[in-house]
Amino acid sequence: MNLESLKHAQRERILFLDQCLTWRGQANRRDLRQRFDISMAQAAVDFRTYLSLTQTPPVYDATEKTYFSGSDHRALSDAGPEQVFDLLSEGTDCLGASIPLPNRVMNCAVIAQLYRAMRGERDIQISYTSMSSGASEPQWISPVRFHYDGEAIHLRAWSHKHGAYRDYLPIRMANQGPVGTRDRVSPLPFDTDWHSFVRMWICPRSDLSDAQARVVRLEYGFQDRTRITLETRKALVFYVIKRWRLTDEQSRLELEKIEEVVT
Repeated sequence: MNLESLKHAQRERILFLDQCLTWRGQANRRDLRQRFDISMAQAAVDFRTYLSLTQTPPVYDATEKTYFSGSDHRALSDAGPEQVFDLLSEGTDCLGASIPLPNRVMNCAVIAQLYRAMRGERDIQISYTSMSSGASEPQWISPVRFHYDGEAIHLRAWSHKHGAYRDYLPIRMANQGPVGTRDRVSPLPFDTDWHSFVRMWICPRSDLSDAQARVVRLEYGFQDRTRITLETRKALVFYVIKRWRLTDEQSRLELEKIEEVVT
């Protein structure tokens, strides 16, 4: 038996148990009942299933009627920070808090028009507001793909105005109802930056003390390495630098070097 062989509903319960034992260090049948509204009998079945899957079985405390994980516990799956926070703040009297995040708005009508133009291999006329000049002049683009930087969806397109591939935020395109489209008269140039890959070497900031650098390596999962490497498309380097805050004055990391990946 393995996780993938379980039905979806039970797999979700098993993963929840695993996360409780990983991040809370304990779990009992009541946790399952409160989260999934299942019977005590089903909760007992789920615990038996979990115990058959884990290589580091938790220890049952009859007094507490709770399973406790040991120091050698190994999780069956990973969990992101948001999942961990939800798990830690659930069912406790200690009120947690999270900061309000910006909501990056999207206009479904604009995105649908761009998608149709992309799928139909057609050019589309847009009115795009530039953040550098503030100008908002009509221009023709040839949409080729969408990409996501962790915060917003961007459109990559050939700009007939600039004669180059550029990235656009759809929300900065004016929604003026029906837009002009036209047949693409010739194949688009090869998008070299999109099809090229680079390796980015990231390390703790050079002005940190040895102790500070050590905890930064722990925080970002360097393990035993002095630096970590990321591979990404050359066209997306700007977004990686921005997302990792590598140019921020208070960043704890810095970009050591970028090298092209030869394929």
